[in-house]
Amino acid sequence: MALVAPPSNDRKRVKVYELKNNDWFDRGTGFCRGVFVNDEAKILVASEDDPSRQLLETRISKDDGYQKQQDTLIVWTEQNGTDMALSFQEPEGCGSIWEFVNDMQARLQERAAQDDGLSDEIGENVNPIMLPNPDLGNLHEIENHMRAANSTPGGREALAKFVLSQHYVPKLIPLVEMAEDLESASDLHRLCSIMKMLILLNDTAIIEYVVTDEIVLGVVGALEYDPDFPLHKANHRQYLSDESKFKEVVKIQDDNIKRKIHYTYRLQYLKDVVLARILDDPTFSVLNSLIFFHQVDIVQHLQANGPFLKELFGIFGSAEQNFQRKKDAVLFIQQCTSIAKSLQAQNRAQLYQNFINNGLLDVIQYALKHQDASVRVAGTDILVSLIDHDALMVRSYIFKAIQEKSKPLTDTLIELLLIEVDLGVKSQMADAIKILLDPNANSASIEALGRSNSDFLAKVRGQLPPLPQTDTFIQNFYDESARKLFQPLKDLDGRESMDNLSIQQINLYVHLVEVLCFFIRQHSFRSKYFILSEGLAARVAQLMECPEKHLKLTALKYFRSCIGLHDETHNRQIIQHQLFEPILKILFDNITRDNLLNSACLELFEFIKRENIKMLVQHLVETYREKLQTITYVDTFQNLILRYDQMHEPVTTQELETSFTSVDSDTPARQQLAMVNGGKWGVGLKEADPDEEAYFNGSDEEDEFVPNVAKPVNGASPVRPLVNYPDDDEGEDDIDDLAAAAPSVLPQSVSPASQTQESSSTSKSPPERISEKRRREDDGDDELLLSISSSGTAKRRASLNSNSSGGSLKSLRRKSPNMASAKDSGGGPKKISLSIPLKSGGEGGNGE
Repeated sequence: MALVAPPSNDRKRVKVYELKNNDWFDRGTGFCRGVFVNDEAKILVASEDDPSRQLLETRISKDDGYQKQQDTLIVWTEQNGTDMALSFQEPEGCGSIWEFVNDMQARLQERAAQDDGLSDEIGENVNPIMLPNPDLGNLHEIENHMRAANSTPGGREALAKFVLSQHYVPKLIPLVEMAEDLESASDLHRLCSIMKMLILLNDTAIIEYVVTDEIVLGVVGALEYDPDFPLHKANHRQYLSDESKFKEVVKIQDDNIKRKIHYTYRLQYLKDVVLARILDDPTFSVLNSLIFFHQVDIVQHLQANGPFLKELFGIFGSAEQNFQRKKDAVLFIQQCTSIAKSLQAQNRAQLYQNFINNGLLDVIQYALKHQDASVRVAGTDILVSLIDHDALMVRSYIFKAIQEKSKPLTDTLIELLLIEVDLGVKSQMADAIKILLDPNANSASIEALGRSNSDFLAKVRGQLPPLPQTDTFIQNFYDESARKLFQPLKDLDGRESMDNLSIQQINLYVHLVEVLCFFIRQHSFRSKYFILSEGLAARVAQLMECPEKHLKLTALKYFRSCIGLHDETHNRQIIQHQLFEPILKILFDNITRDNLLNSACLELFEFIKRENIKMLVQHLVETYREKLQTITYVDTFQNLILRYDQMHEPVTTQELETSFTSVDSDTPARQQLAMVNGGKWGVGLKEADPDEEAYFNGSDEEDEFVPNVAKPVNGASPVRPLVNYPDDDEGEDDIDDLAAAAPSVLPQSVSPASQTQESSSTSKSPPERISEKRRREDDGDDELLLSISSSGTAKRRASLNSNSSGGSLKSLRRKSPNMASAKDSGGGPKKISLSIPLKSGGEGGNGE
């Protein structure tokens, strides 16, 4: 069966919305068209800025629940559960796409019916739901029919179509008045249940219809008699019929916009009051969608209407003497800024920019100084909304006012914080001051907008004065306004008692200390100098004498913030003014209570101990040692005292054990260090020991053997042998390796007993200097050559004495060019003359 042709390809301008976290996200503006490709019907939206980029490509299926809202909206749910919406610029474009969607779905359903036989949908079309004409006598029957139809999706759709086509709701309205005249509570309860079921059908057309001027009072009249509360009657009709709630500050010429304002107000009342208990998620989503798109249309119309804005902000001029009208204008602007919170960044930025260009900041100044508390609250709400939107923009205008020598907004905020009696306004003012003076504050909404629409960002930023340097703005605040802000803290100086403070005073001190803590974290060096010059730390400590616990906690928070910075300036100030005294007093007053004050004090001292802030540890222990020793239910203070004692204990003998004075730890370590450095023995060594010099300058007796164990040196433990020297038969390579690892321990004396141990293979040689070692190695090579040439044998002799039975090659020491000494096996001294020429004299020489 052939499908109908898609609509004409005339470009229809449209905005694409996606529902995320109960908020409609603008995916962009483009041109919409319906196409039929590969036996599939689709809706395509090409980007207005880049036609090659598709903002939307969705396939139309027979089961998708497309809904047309108002004249320019189409809403549906994708198969993955995502709620989407198309907002058309012209009603004709919306109608064309809506007709295409309906035709496609109808044809798809017919095709499915032909393929699968009679379906549930076709059966419902053939046998639509029929309700009897409403009457007090058949309300029970109508209610049962509606409950049965409401149990299936097909029945809900058929019921919604019947109610709209037969104008069934207006037929129910007269029955409400009739039942009230008869005082029939049962009929009124049934009418209320019927109205609830009609609204909860989740049909957009029905919901929009029930808030129209003709039937809205009758609908809410029926909803006043809730069967869940049989003895209670609401007054919805009285509330919605009160026209005094709608005040037209400036005449709205567009009847369509005025009607949308009324509809939006009624939809919000239904959502928040009438149906608050029984709303399901689909109906809640539909109500939110209707309210959102109505608000977008309203705000877009108002902010783009130049004459309207000019007349609105002109109310605050000197020519206007009607103060009630000024109050209403402030409340109207408050409602506009509240609506703007739910708008997309682009629309919200455009609204605030138009408002500021027409004098929004002057309106805020006026509202903050107004005598009426409601006007001050409204002005505060406008300011906070503006700061949340773009703090940098507000700061730029404040800086411009400072340059023009006019009163900046920050001074107005300070004055309001100091004199305001409304606690909520005080809190908002403190937050506003902190945001404006935050050097890291940025415009998240504008920056997010810039990533998606750089042209608009450049246009908006181009209309603003150049942003001032943040440092200049903050420095000006400290020069001109900071003293005014913290003057109440300075006034505490000389006050004898902190009792009998009013609620407003306590709240003010809490906010001032909170702001001061914020400044300490964000303005490090400026806040430090300001606190020192004004002596504010002692004044904050004075607040700990107040009986109010939350004020004490706030003061403790200040000192914890100062100590947490690890700044010596703050720590010296605390020590100089003995500011731990009130903290310890709080600790001892609450020492038997497991409360927040006790825990906060313990955490502060635990932090000092854990971070080992030596200046504070020393001050605490030296000043309050006896007091701290009495606190034993936690180990914090005992550890503090222990930490102090460890800091001041004398140097122990343990340090000597690791010093380079003993024989065991000195020489081997130095040798190992030298070996690491590329095998260069001279690297990292100290000058030669005098005893070692004397040894090498003395006579060389080769037959004197070094004992296995030397005497202790300087009280150190005896030196044990470090190397076992090899026998004569070991290979030359092994001997050379062991020679490189020879110990350099110098024995102090040789015992007589060691002289009989000539044959011991583990005897040790005295240490030698580097120059001597190298000379010995060179001469040893020459000696080997001479011995080979004279004896004719390849065997290398290990000793110069033929009677020595266990001598080692290592026993050979050349101390002078012509002489070496040794002892024979008999123990008698024997001189042996050697004629071994040096290398420098040539390779030739005489044998033994």
